[in-house]
Amino acid sequence: MDVALLAQRPLSCRTVFNQRRHLELKPFLGFFPHGRITHFSQSSSWQKECQGVGVTASAGRRPKKMSNARPKGPAPDGLTPKTPVRTSTQKRDQTNNEEKEGSIEATGETNDISDIAVRNQVLKNVSIARVDKDAVELQKTETYSGSDIENIPDRMASEGRHLDDRKTDDATKEKSAETDEKMIEEVSLKLQLEMEANLRKEKIEMLAEENLSRGNKMFVFPQLVKPDQDIEVFLNRSLSTLNNEPDVLIMGAFNDWRWKSFTMRLKKTHLKGDWWSCQVHVPKEAYKMDFVFFNGQNVYDNNDTKDFCVTVEGGMDVFNFEDFLLEVKHKELEKLAKEQAERERQIEEQRQIEAERAAHEADRAQAREETEKRREVLKKFMKMAARSVDNVWYIEPSEFKGEDLVRLYYNKISGPLAHSMELWIHGGHNGWKDGLSIVERLVSFEEKNGDWWYADVVVPDRALVLDWVFADGPPQNAVVYDNNQRQDFHAIVPKGIPEELYWVEEEQEIFRKLQKERRLREEAVRAKAERTAHMKAETKERSLKRFLLSQKHIVYTEPLDVQAGSTVTVFYNPANTVLNGKPEVWFRCSFNRWTHRKGPLPPQRMLSVDNNTHVKATVKVPLDAYMMDFVFSEKEDGGIFDNKNGTDYHIPVFGGIAKEPPMHIVHISVEMAPIAKVGGLGDVVTSLSRAVQDLNHNVDIILPKYDCLNLSNVKDFQYNRSYSWGGTEIKVWFGKVEGLSVYFLEPQNGFFWAGFIYGGRNDAERFGFFCHAALEFLLQSGFHPDIIHCHDWSSAPVAWLFKEHYVHYGLSKARVVFTIHNLEFGAHFIGKAMKYSDKATTVSHTYSKEIARNPAVAPHLYKFHGILNGIDPDIWDPYNDKFIPVSYTSDNVVEGKRAAKEALQQMLGLKTSDLPLVGVITRLTNQKGIHLIKHAIWRTLDRNGQVVLLGSAPDPRVQNDFVNLANQLHSIHGDRARLCLTYDEPLSHLIYAGADFILVPSIFEPCGLTQLIAMRYGSIPVVRKTGGLYDTVFDVDHDKERAQAHGLEPNGFNFDGADAAGVDYALNRAISGWFDGRDWFNSLCKRVMEQDWSWNRPALDYMELYHAARK
Repeated sequence: MDVALLAQRPLSCRTVFNQRRHLELKPFLGFFPHGRITHFSQSSSWQKECQGVGVTASAGRRPKKMSNARPKGPAPDGLTPKTPVRTSTQKRDQTNNEEKEGSIEATGETNDISDIAVRNQVLKNVSIARVDKDAVELQKTETYSGSDIENIPDRMASEGRHLDDRKTDDATKEKSAETDEKMIEEVSLKLQLEMEANLRKEKIEMLAEENLSRGNKMFVFPQLVKPDQDIEVFLNRSLSTLNNEPDVLIMGAFNDWRWKSFTMRLKKTHLKGDWWSCQVHVPKEAYKMDFVFFNGQNVYDNNDTKDFCVTVEGGMDVFNFEDFLLEVKHKELEKLAKEQAERERQIEEQRQIEAERAAHEADRAQAREETEKRREVLKKFMKMAARSVDNVWYIEPSEFKGEDLVRLYYNKISGPLAHSMELWIHGGHNGWKDGLSIVERLVSFEEKNGDWWYADVVVPDRALVLDWVFADGPPQNAVVYDNNQRQDFHAIVPKGIPEELYWVEEEQEIFRKLQKERRLREEAVRAKAERTAHMKAETKERSLKRFLLSQKHIVYTEPLDVQAGSTVTVFYNPANTVLNGKPEVWFRCSFNRWTHRKGPLPPQRMLSVDNNTHVKATVKVPLDAYMMDFVFSEKEDGGIFDNKNGTDYHIPVFGGIAKEPPMHIVHISVEMAPIAKVGGLGDVVTSLSRAVQDLNHNVDIILPKYDCLNLSNVKDFQYNRSYSWGGTEIKVWFGKVEGLSVYFLEPQNGFFWAGFIYGGRNDAERFGFFCHAALEFLLQSGFHPDIIHCHDWSSAPVAWLFKEHYVHYGLSKARVVFTIHNLEFGAHFIGKAMKYSDKATTVSHTYSKEIARNPAVAPHLYKFHGILNGIDPDIWDPYNDKFIPVSYTSDNVVEGKRAAKEALQQMLGLKTSDLPLVGVITRLTNQKGIHLIKHAIWRTLDRNGQVVLLGSAPDPRVQNDFVNLANQLHSIHGDRARLCLTYDEPLSHLIYAGADFILVPSIFEPCGLTQLIAMRYGSIPVVRKTGGLYDTVFDVDHDKERAQAHGLEPNGFNFDGADAAGVDYALNRAISGWFDGRDWFNSLCKRVMEQDWSWNRPALDYMELYHAARK
């Protein structure tokens, strides 16, 4: 069969027409794409467009077999002609093909027709013979003879059968037409693919010749590589270092070797030269393909160490791929997190199963033990039991069992009830196991001699022994009893259940009861823990929001919580900064503490906000951001900067796949609560360390090993190592305190074997030695902390010893942060530490201003910051406080504090009444305003309130003075005043909970924790305006705006002066508010409880400071 085509080189049709090669094909004169063909149109538009094109066919030799190899994927763009293509090889192919029988011959001039139309012409001609046959059949059915008309009646039946046959034939022909149409489509597709394959082969041959002539040893096809495509990689082995290797493999990956690596074997091709090839799929994420060739072992062709690479066009760029990788990593992390959560769930489930099994066994053992105890008790009762006692009592019928109704008779004159007007039986069973279960009134029985009375009683189920006494009234009103001379009455149940069965059932009953009680306890503990965690999370969220809003007068974002991958708008108010009045403001931003892979973003001129002094800029936040960093400048190229006094502006980013790398902080301190606490310093070291550790940073503490340490609060205490320094051996101990890693240094020179923390004449020498030994420990142990944090005068030497010695010997990474807790002690040491530290803090903003002019501080204000202290919410928690009678939150603060007040009044012998109670918890020193405390006590009593003071004085004279005051108050106002001149931790918790007000009239107070703890327990602080007291207590009458500026509401009462008038002004308003508006006062208690004075916010401030120190 020969077919003449004008489009391309010869194509094999054998596989298509092998079932019909004996058919004779007639010229195709029309195109009928649908249904059966009934006639041919001689004026076909397709024919007019295709004049001069002839098609002939004959049954001759098979056509020449051609290669139809093609790639696995879709054909490359540009390889399939959209319109007829004239080729330079057409004439050559025609000449070659004319030499063979059955060759494809082209006649007439070449016309610009679609190659698809040509294929359709050929395929339609295949069915012409069948069409002609169908036409003949149609003509037969339409021809009738004259005799047929005369015999119509006789032919009706046969015609009907003929019509049925025609319907069947029509259906067959329609099905045949559909089959032909489907076959045409299949053949068309096969021809198209074969053409593409041949064109591809020609193109590759041309590229191979071209690259070989140029001496290129490698090329790819198609030359324009696109994503999500199969390509073929060619290597000329003869030009490669692998020219003598029998095996050639390719090893590669995409995007600088970071995505989807692959290794595959190359095969020898048909191309001229020593070309080898393989197919590689280019993923849709690729922007570059990197690869080398090798022999499968150790011989490589890596393009002279530069590797081979091919650029992928039209896909991702480098930055888009980075973002894609981040998304992939994010999904992987989510998957890992889910898997980890599932593992933890399974572990927890197994733990619970094992715990339940152990508890089950414990309950079973306890049930057996309890059963044995009851068995012994019941044996004693059964020995005393009888069926009757002559002239005293008896039971009818004498034989009875559980649940029977019996009549118990009692001779009234036999005992102490002879003159009683009424008789009652109070009874139980089995040694009073279930308490009082039988109560009946007796009636007189006159049918028997004596003064007999009886009662009808139902015998309790499972009773072995009945127990009872007689009385002159029911249980609540009885006065006189007959209890058988304190032995009670006992009667055997003759037909009771078998004793052994009873004890088996009794043990099971006890066991079930124990299990129920235990599960109720566990559920209560679990529910309380869940609520505690929920409240802590809510408080932490509020604190973070407050932190984000704390600088709203200067800068804030929309949305407030910045999410990774989102777009955020930054609003800035230059009117409150050094850029006030500047004509332009430029925004300079980066991420992750200025370390993000994309570097700083280009400076962006900020736009004005309508009717506002703010300007704004919009930023796209990367997926791997965990912190947003920015500063502002007056010009694009710099000029004056607002960088927040050298700390820069930072806003946390949430939901990113990258987490902030943990920082390593080491505290060197001489105090730590609760094991070595003297004042607030010990609380700060412990609580700040825990809060920073909760932010996923690493914290260690170095502390002297005093011989007076409270080691009961140290877990896993063990010897760690020893080292020598300063002419003595220093032993190192390790333990966990409040979840913190603590290293205890014990020099063998006895410096800390004195029985105290402070108070020796050589304290400066002792603590100086400790500071040097601590730095030596860090050096010799190989520690490389990011921050060394030292505190007050006692560890101040760390700052200069580090800078003068250890910064040059392996600890150069560290930065020193120094905190002033109280400038009243060791000002010289503090001044020197201020000079050498990288950053310095004190414990409140107001106190930092109060001491700013001190010579120890004034020269270093540029690195000096006030950061408020916090309290530990786990230690001071009224919802989980074992020292108060009722756990409470802000939801039930009124009930909780009422119960605590009553317990406090009862404990101290005060009048139990609803009066305003003022609490004072303090060290009795001049700093704490002891003259104001005395005045406040008398003023409270004058206002018909109650006063409780807890504290002691280090000065014996002050202590004696308060002892005398206590004696005076207890004699005059013993029901409304109590002074407890000692330290009592449990009592302090009860005072915080039971008091309505807590008085803190300090002359100066760097921070103060008392007022913070008071608010945690819903007690209202009454304070003097100084230091941290001013920063934390906002007067309900005067400080509404100041409180709002801090994101808070007013929470107490304060006063200015240090005299009686000042105290009276605040205290009178507080007590009047209590008497005049209890609903208002209760709402104030609820409000202060919901404010967060924990370390949540200060920890964030300290982390900002630590990062600033490392800049």
